Amino acid sequence: MQTLCRDCLSEIPPSPRCPACASPRVIAHEELFSLSIAHMDCDAFFASVEKRENPDLADKPVIIGGGRRGVVSTACYVARIRGVRSAMPMFQALKLCPDAVVIKPNGALYYEVSKDIRALMAELTPDIEPLSLDEAFIDLTGTERLHGHPPAVMLARLVKRMEDELGISGSIGLSHNKFLAKVASDLDKPRGFAVIGKAETMDFLADKPVRLIWGVGAAGGAALERAGIRTFADLRRWEKSDLQARFGAMGERLYHLARGQDRRRISARAPIKSISNETTFFEDTTDTGSLDGHLWRLSEKVADRAKARDLAGLVVTLKLKRSDHRGLTRRQTLSDPTQIADRIYRTAQAMLKPALKEGPFRLIGVGLSHLSDAADADRSPDLLDPDATKRARAERATDKIRNRFGKEAITKGRALR
Repeated sequence: MQTLCRDCLSEIPPSPRCPACASPRVIAHEELFSLSIAHMDCDAFFASVEKRENPDLADKPVIIGGGRRGVVSTACYVARIRGVRSAMPMFQALKLCPDAVVIKPNGALYYEVSKDIRALMAELTPDIEPLSLDEAFIDLTGTERLHGHPPAVMLARLVKRMEDELGISGSIGLSHNKFLAKVASDLDKPRGFAVIGKAETMDFLADKPVRLIWGVGAAGGAALERAGIRTFADLRRWEKSDLQARFGAMGERLYHLARGQDRRRISARAPIKSISNETTFFEDTTDTGSLDGHLWRLSEKVADRAKARDLAGLVVTLKLKRSDHRGLTRRQTLSDPTQIADRIYRTAQAMLKPALKEGPFRLIGVGLSHLSDAADADRSPDLLDPDATKRARAERATDKIRNRFGKEAITKGRALR
């Protein structure tokens, strides 16, 4: 049995407590020091960042979200004990936890903390595949000689440094492929470290629900259940050809995942496919001024994120949700990629005007897709709008002022609507 103390990072003989520091945070597994594919997931990331910034919130239930018509983005573990969950409507969350401190998301702050965490990961390996601001796959294959310790030790050191240096906790899932590493990271949260070895894979999965498979949501789970498939053991009784005939291209993937097989490599260059932002209103609306103000603020947020990543997009998307929850999506392909908020806003605004008759709306969103390097962005002059180049130059100048004096140094009038 291979055993590791997660507090002092000593490789120790099997024991309920570390003989070196007496910590009970000991992890033991037959394959602990031979596995190298990991998934790191921060614990209630947005809420943890806010608690770090304001220590008075340490023991209070914190919900990141906005408005009674909005949804919960993240809830801290104090709020989760009361039943609050991500994506839950805010009014429902506040019924369950009326004393919660509700904080609007601060994307710029979360992005900066995410970069700090990514820098710690990069000291271990270049093979990092981010999934979002707060989680990533990490491949430490072949790094034991470099670091002088097996991957498990370096991963325990990573989350310890995250807590000590950044004030953010995380959970590790360690296994022999991406699918199982992702599953493992959810087994022992928060501050967890769970291992799924090769030898135990089939037995471990047998009685687990198939909704454990990443990407199988409510609709997919219902389709599997209609076929009599509730667990991985149920799934294994199907031939590959039968799964393909019933579920199409997904059938082959289900066949392999049922056996814990996942050949996907961790790709450090996995591209960001789109950048988007949306907001849900307190009340359904068709008010032109209000929608226009939201449209500008969303366009600005999308542009800020694109600029932070040195990306530009060729397609602008407008997303609307009616009062009956039916969605309405419009897309416009530009003549060349952009990262300019003014251009994103004017493109979305042109799509919004004819859609107003479909209201009232409860949600509006703006997106940028078909992303590319920003080096070639916004180079072609708009012959139909000769002032566009001047506005773009003004926006660049505004960015420099905000970077020096803060986001609120300059605010456009339309953003105040």
